[in-house]
Amino acid sequence: MDRIKVETLDDAIVRARDRIGDLRRGRLGSVKMLREFNPDQLVQARIEISGPGLLRGREGGIDVMGDGAVVVYRGSIRKREVGGDTLDEALERLRAELGS
Repeated sequence: MDRIKVETLDDAIVRARDRIGDLRRGRLGSVKMLREFNPDQLVQARIEISGPGLLRGREGGIDVMGDGAVVVYRGSIRKREVGGDTLDEALERLRAELGS
Protein backbone atom coordinates (compact mmCIF):
# COMPACT_ATOMS: atom_id res chain seq x y z
CA MET A 1 0.00 0.00 0.00
CA ASP A 2 1.27 3.42 -0.93
CA ARG A 3 0.04 6.74 0.39
CA ILE A 4 0.77 9.82 -1.65
CA LYS A 5 -0.13 13.34 -0.60
CA VAL A 6 -0.76 15.85 -3.37
CA GLU A 7 -1.71 19.51 -3.29
CA THR A 8 -4.82 19.53 -5.47
CA LEU A 9 -7.61 17.31 -6.70
CA ASP A 10 -6.31 17.77 -10.26
CA ASP A 11 -2.90 16.44 -9.17
CA ALA A 12 -4.59 13.42 -7.55
CA ILE A 13 -6.58 12.64 -10.71
CA VAL A 14 -3.45 12.89 -12.90
CA ARG A 15 -1.46 10.63 -10.55
CA ALA A 16 -4.34 8.11 -10.45
CA ARG A 17 -4.60 8.12 -14.27
CA ASP A 18 -0.89 7.39 -14.59
CA ARG A 19 -1.05 4.57 -12.04
CA ILE A 20 -4.07 2.98 -13.75
CA GLY A 21 -2.03 2.68 -16.95
CA ASP A 22 0.66 0.73 -15.09
CA LEU A 23 -1.84 -1.53 -13.31
CA ARG A 24 -3.81 -2.42 -16.44
CA ARG A 25 -0.75 -4.03 -18.01
CA GLY A 26 -0.94 -6.93 -15.53
CA ARG A 27 -3.84 -9.34 -15.39
CA LEU A 28 -5.08 -11.70 -12.70
CA GLY A 29 -6.03 -15.29 -13.31
CA SER A 30 -9.08 -17.06 -11.92
CA VAL A 31 -9.20 -17.89 -8.21
CA LYS A 32 -10.91 -20.99 -6.90
CA MET A 33 -12.04 -21.09 -3.28
CA LEU A 34 -15.57 -22.15 -2.40
CA ARG A 35 -16.41 -21.16 -5.93
CA GLU A 36 -14.46 -19.87 -8.90
CA PHE A 37 -13.90 -16.13 -9.26
CA ASN A 38 -13.10 -14.88 -12.75
CA PRO A 39 -10.68 -11.99 -13.29
CA ASP A 40 -13.58 -9.58 -13.98
CA GLN A 41 -14.87 -10.30 -10.44
CA LEU A 42 -11.55 -9.64 -8.67
CA VAL A 43 -10.18 -6.24 -7.67
CA GLN A 44 -6.51 -6.13 -8.64
CA ALA A 45 -5.89 -2.68 -7.15
CA ARG A 46 -7.84 0.14 -5.56
CA ILE A 47 -6.90 3.80 -5.81
CA GLU A 48 -8.66 5.96 -3.23
CA ILE A 49 -8.90 9.74 -3.32
CA SER A 50 -9.96 11.65 -0.22
CA GLY A 51 -10.11 15.31 0.69
CA PRO A 52 -7.97 17.00 3.33
CA GLY A 53 -8.77 17.46 6.97
CA LEU A 54 -9.05 15.61 10.24
CA LEU A 55 -12.50 14.35 9.33
CA ARG A 56 -12.60 12.84 5.89
CA GLY A 57 -13.87 15.08 3.15
CA ARG A 58 -15.36 13.88 -0.09
CA GLU A 59 -14.06 10.50 -1.17
CA GLY A 60 -13.98 8.40 -4.27
CA GLY A 61 -11.72 6.09 -6.14
CA ILE A 62 -10.95 3.67 -8.89
CA ASP A 63 -10.98 -0.14 -8.80
CA VAL A 64 -8.78 -1.82 -11.39
CA MET A 65 -10.30 -5.25 -11.96
CA GLY A 66 -8.36 -8.43 -12.69
CA ASP A 67 -9.27 -8.28 -16.38
CA GLY A 68 -8.05 -4.67 -16.73
CA ALA A 69 -11.50 -3.09 -16.57
CA VAL A 70 -11.83 0.04 -14.43
CA VAL A 71 -14.69 0.99 -12.08
CA VAL A 72 -14.73 4.64 -11.00
CA TYR A 73 -16.85 5.48 -7.94
CA ARG A 74 -17.74 8.13 -5.39
CA GLY A 75 -17.93 7.35 -1.67
CA SER A 76 -15.95 4.99 0.51
CA ILE A 77 -18.41 2.82 2.40
CA ARG A 78 -21.43 3.21 0.14
CA LYS A 79 -19.79 3.37 -3.25
CA ARG A 80 -21.69 4.75 -6.22
CA GLU A 81 -20.34 4.32 -9.74
CA VAL A 82 -19.94 7.61 -11.57
CA GLY A 83 -20.23 6.06 -15.03
CA GLY A 84 -18.64 7.23 -18.23
CA ASP A 85 -18.06 5.66 -21.62
CA THR A 86 -14.27 6.03 -21.41
CA LEU A 87 -11.74 6.14 -18.59
CA ASP A 88 -11.09 9.83 -19.23
CA GLU A 89 -14.81 10.64 -19.09
CA ALA A 90 -15.21 8.66 -15.85
CA LEU A 91 -12.25 10.46 -14.28
CA GLU A 92 -13.69 13.83 -15.32
CA ARG A 93 -16.99 12.87 -13.67
CA LEU A 94 -15.11 11.84 -10.52
CA ARG A 95 -13.27 15.19 -10.56
CA ALA A 96 -16.61 17.01 -10.81
CA GLU A 97 -18.16 14.92 -8.00
CA LEU A 98 -15.25 15.41 -5.61
CA GLY A 99 -14.64 19.03 -6.51
CA SER A 100 -18.19 20.27 -5.91
